[in-house]
Amino acid sequence: MGPVSLLPKYQKLSTWNGDLAKMTHLQAGLSPETIEKARLELNENPDVLHQDIQQVRDMIITRPDIGFLRTDDAFILRFLRARKFHQADAFRLLAQYFQYRQLNLDMFKNFKADDPGIKRALIDGFPGVLENRDHYGRKILLLFAANWDQSRNSFTDILRAILLSLEVLIEDPELQINGFILIIDWSNFSFKQASKLTPSILKLAIEGLQDSFPARFGGVHFVNQPWYIHALYTLIKPFLKDKTRKRIFLHGNNLNSLHQLIHPEFLPSEFGGTLPPYDMGTWARTLLGPDYSDENDYTHTSYNAMHVKHTSSNLERECSPKLMKRSQSVVEAGTLKHEEKGENENTQPLLALD
Repeated sequence: MGPVSLLPKYQKLSTWNGDLAKMTHLQAGLSPETIEKARLELNENPDVLHQDIQQVRDMIITRPDIGFLRTDDAFILRFLRARKFHQADAFRLLAQYFQYRQLNLDMFKNFKADDPGIKRALIDGFPGVLENRDHYGRKILLLFAANWDQSRNSFTDILRAILLSLEVLIEDPELQINGFILIIDWSNFSFKQASKLTPSILKLAIEGLQDSFPARFGGVHFVNQPWYIHALYTLIKPFLKDKTRKRIFLHGNNLNSLHQLIHPEFLPSEFGGTLPPYDMGTWARTLLGPDYSDENDYTHTSYNAMHVKHTSSNLERECSPKLMKRSQSVVEAGTLKHEEKGENENTQPLLALD
């Protein structure tokens, strides 16, 4: 009698152990601190992780108009983390992810690093990705806007390179939880360049990054932005969610306000940080591997001029066909810029984090 009555408990225990092994695999590689952060900030509960994932998967039948090309546990989990385990919101993001790709098929043809358009953008530093993470474990992405050579890179190819980079980075479960920071340096970004940022392509970028990608952006920081970038920001505000607007900071040339949010020890010297100047080829070399060559491929590119070569003379650099433009805010490592109070209200962060 005893063994018969205990059999269901053994079966239940066996099933539970199987689920536990599966959940352990899904959380493999996470530090104890990150697991605790996911529990506190994202409502991630390993005891019901499988049920949460299955609930999202069960909703797929409600959208027969969308081809869900990937529905495995690890893939769905990143959408749950991006929406703090609200199943309906996670499914909505999952559906928008695939719908965005269906509606923009040309953007995702040959969606890999060695595609010529994506490769040119990567070599030109779109995006830059810092090797180390900030004090919250977030990955820092950089965009030096003035480096956009519109005769060489289309805005769409730059956007494709950014989305591809995020696809690679989001494979890391730590980044699914900790998220990303984006810094855009607008130094030397001309009015002519800005005029190419039409509402339609800006909307395409917002839809791809804000509405259709499972990443947590802890902040988007504008540095050295001219007045016409303020004007552009006003135009795109209606397309931004309240949560996104609260995470956009307009610093102008006030690096102190930037350092209040991202510590200088995590930033290159272009942003008043203690790290060396950013090498534009860093992330391109990571994605392209042996296919990357700043000497042979695209010899007309400006990367050679930007790559730090201590043997180059100032004259050689000045005679280079095209110097990549760098931040006007370059300062000595560890040095901060200071502004007099009230000198320029536009240099203060206009929005604050939650």
